[in-house]
Amino acid sequence: MKTKLATMAVAAVMAAGPVMADLVFPSLSYRTGPYAAGGIPFADGYADYFTMLNERDGGIGGIMTKVPECETGYNTEKGVECYESTKGEGALVYQPLSTGITYQLIPKVTADGIPLHTMGYGRTSAANGKVFSHVFNYPANYWNGASVAINHLLETNGGDIKGKKVALVYHNSAYGKEPIRTLEELSTKHGYELSLLPVDHPGQEQKSQWLQIRRDKPDYVIMYGWGVMNQVAIQEAANIRFNMENFIGIWWSGAEHDVTPAGDAANGYKSVTFHNVGSDFPVFDDIKTHVVDKGLAAGAGDQIGTVLYNRGMYAAMLAAEAAKKAQEIHGTAQITPAMMRDGMEALEITEEGMTALGMPNFGPSFAVSCENHGGPGLGGITQWNAADKKWNLISDFGPSDMDVILPLITADSEAFAAENNIEQRCN
Repeated sequence: MKTKLATMAVAAVMAAGPVMADLVFPSLSYRTGPYAAGGIPFADGYADYFTMLNERDGGIGGIMTKVPECETGYNTEKGVECYESTKGEGALVYQPLSTGITYQLIPKVTADGIPLHTMGYGRTSAANGKVFSHVFNYPANYWNGASVAINHLLETNGGDIKGKKVALVYHNSAYGKEPIRTLEELSTKHGYELSLLPVDHPGQEQKSQWLQIRRDKPDYVIMYGWGVMNQVAIQEAANIRFNMENFIGIWWSGAEHDVTPAGDAANGYKSVTFHNVGSDFPVFDDIKTHVVDKGLAAGAGDQIGTVLYNRGMYAAMLAAEAAKKAQEIHGTAQITPAMMRDGMEALEITEEGMTALGMPNFGPSFAVSCENHGGPGLGGITQWNAADKKWNLISDFGPSDMDVILPLITADSEAFAAENNIEQRCN
């Protein structure tokens, strides 16, 4: 009887104890505005992965996840407001999907002790963990992407692009300007001629830029665009009969909605990527079973396998794996933002691990460290097949030129540290 009473007492205490709070992963989404075509599938992929973890696994480490969305419209001011309005909900990590918002959030998240993951965007020099304690941009950044594009040109030209003309068509914003210094340094190294063609937001007016391309006849065009700018650029390139195989976009200029408006004329267009494409991965079967078929999809459930849905899903997977690592390090399932930061800094993604997650060869293997928040900077090349309406990965995930990029990261981050009186860490 005493044993029974004791058991009942313990049960009563447990029942009366605090309920385990959800693990919160806010989504600073943009389902409206000029960039919604990219924002929607990314937000869907991000949310659906966490829903799958809840439905299939009971969350992460036995704790359910929550993905509160806040609409930014890709507006920097609104993005900051979304951050301020959601950070008190127990936010573990932010994914702003905007370079402009990222720049504004860097000092805020650092002061608040909340990690920021800007996967393939944001402030490139945040890869230096010695300076940027709470900002991560693994597995690759804008400067890696520029170098991967140039490496592809080298590969297709027998290792020599001396004297070739390369034009950069870029979104006239912090984002679009990011690769300029890298491309300038690489032009000095490899002897190509670089021209710069900015396009003002949102990017619908590009006639003059493409008239200049028609006049100057560059051998290659690299594009750092987003939203409607990409569609317009690809159509303008088609109008002047520019060879699409010589037109390479960064990973934000290589989604289905960027190329389909141009129809067959877009065939052969290329894009840099840091993850695989298509829907032929077991993880998508689980998302369909546990999310879409149950009517729990964040969107219509028709974006699975598209480039930006995959990217949102990939970002969610990296966040979930960092959360698991944080739980392991700290010996508790109920992690804090500070613990999440530790998990992100100790994150290791292996091919074996990716396969176990139903994502074989979905992205590069990499490890994060105190010094390196950017990963190895690997990237591949995808190409659009207009007849099949499919992107194909046409290369392995190859290296970028870190001999050029690392000094740029060091110089920029150390200047930031000096300006902001930041004492470098990792000693």
